Amino acid sequence: MVGISLVVALLIGLPIGIVLFITDKGLFLENKVVKSVLGFLVNMVRSIPFIILMVALFPLTELVTGSIIGPTAASVSLSVASIPFFARLVETALREIDKGVIEAAVAVGATPWMIIKDVLLPEAKPGIIQGITITAISLVAYSAMAGTIGGGGIGDLAIRFGYYRYDNTVMITTVIILICLVQLLQYGGDFIAKKVDKR
Repeated sequence: MVGISLVVALLIGLPIGIVLFITDKGLFLENKVVKSVLGFLVNMVRSIPFIILMVALFPLTELVTGSIIGPTAASVSLSVASIPFFARLVETALREIDKGVIEAAVAVGATPWMIIKDVLLPEAKPGIIQGITITAISLVAYSAMAGTIGGGGIGDLAIRFGYYRYDNTVMITTVIILICLVQLLQYGGDFIAKKVDKR
């Protein structure tokens, strides 16, 4: 569930985050309408609590996967939740780039695609990797929540075999597994971000 959702977030959230940044005021593709509409959509999806979003997306989930229960079905709502979340993290990472670097690229006649490919993405790489780490950790938490309404995964295990059977051992074990998983993801993300940071 986390893997599928993370890949979808990367493929769709990264371009959205870039567009949110480059259409901002004073940048090379400034466009108030695109920025406002896209920003509104991203904020709207982000403001919906995940459990409500999951239920609201049942028709889409059934259309895409043919079912509303199980890990594959839960991946649809996890993906929809993670796209705007990751897009905002990408936008934040891009905002940390020195404006002078972008202005220099524009001054030498670089095309928008060249600026994105050769300036923005390499400069923001550590921040984007940190964004991927934060998104993955959030998806672990969301996937556990998805288990409460038949999403499968570790949350389903905790609810079905721990909570419903009054077995605290299963509940505690799942919490420990989640803590270890989050620590591992955070350590891995920090390590990679430091490795690619050339500053």
